[in-house]
Amino acid sequence: MTAPPHEQGRPERSVDRQRAASSGTEFAALRKVVVARGLLRPRRLRYTVLLLVDLAAFIGVWAAVWAVGKTWWALFLAAPAALFTTRLAFFGHDVSHRQVARTARVNRALALCLGDVVTGFSSRWWATKHALHHANPNLVGEDPDVAPGVVIWTKEQAGERRGRFGVWAARHQAELLFPLLLLEALNLRVAGLRAVRRPRELVLQLAHLFAYLGGLLFILGPGRAAVFVAAHQALVGLHLGIAFVPGHTGMPMPPNGSRWDFLRKQVLTTRNVSGGVTTDWLLGGLNHQIEHHLFPSMPRPNLRRAGAVVRAHCADVGLPYASESLTDSLVLALRNLREVGTPHDKPV
Repeated sequence: MTAPPHEQGRPERSVDRQRAASSGTEFAALRKVVVARGLLRPRRLRYTVLLLVDLAAFIGVWAAVWAVGKTWWALFLAAPAALFTTRLAFFGHDVSHRQVARTARVNRALALCLGDVVTGFSSRWWATKHALHHANPNLVGEDPDVAPGVVIWTKEQAGERRGRFGVWAARHQAELLFPLLLLEALNLRVAGLRAVRRPRELVLQLAHLFAYLGGLLFILGPGRAAVFVAAHQALVGLHLGIAFVPGHTGMPMPPNGSRWDFLRKQVLTTRNVSGGVTTDWLLGGLNHQIEHHLFPSMPRPNLRRAGAVVRAHCADVGLPYASESLTDSLVLALRNLREVGTPHDKPV
């Protein structure tokens, strides 16, 4: 499903090369305006405040779990624990894009802390996969987010399914999407652990698991701890999925051999989720997906301001600028999954 770049400082290189090749084009004109308005300037104080607030809330929730102790009332805290786990995962995304700190070393340290230690997601694995997605969004064979798996993204992929269950799952993947998202956090954890290559990262992730599972077992006991973990991880996966799925699902997929320039590659394959500051907060700024794809290192607090600039530029050069409400974007995503899951050459 989703993929929360190789090593810190490298994720942007392939995208940087594409942007450099676009100098003198329509994108260069857009970038000039964005730079002139200061939208690429760091927002370190703002990030510090936002991160400290969310980290304090995260710690507060776990302190409440400790205080409630061995009662079933503690299970009600799985929802706020999931909310602020996901909030910190959004910050992990931002540091992997070098949005937060001045140097690659500090960003990398923050990525390890927020990813491997706090949320339990492998920062290095996620960053590598995510960088490939940014370089070629929605391009089959290049973007790992549209590789065939439990979910398929094209009729060709559906046509390659074999066996009754595989065909059935493809046809019903729209109905299965939200149940599958409940497993997404577990999927990310397992994929990250399988991709570990450095002892330090393995130690950090195992330390997280020991503290997370061991702490809950000690505080809640085996039965309540198992239910809490299941609810917590399911809600994290659902929240992450709702943030990531609308951005590209159902948007155009470049044909093989296409030579779209950087601006078209990023804008045509991407959809924004409209809304106010509440939407920004809940979706971690990823609702401004077009602006984020055009300027991955742009600090999250600047994305909303950049939206008006990008929308106007797209209108000037004749490019569609897709923006839908969260509900409508999810409906469009589900409709697309249903359509591609049933190839025309197979009976429904």
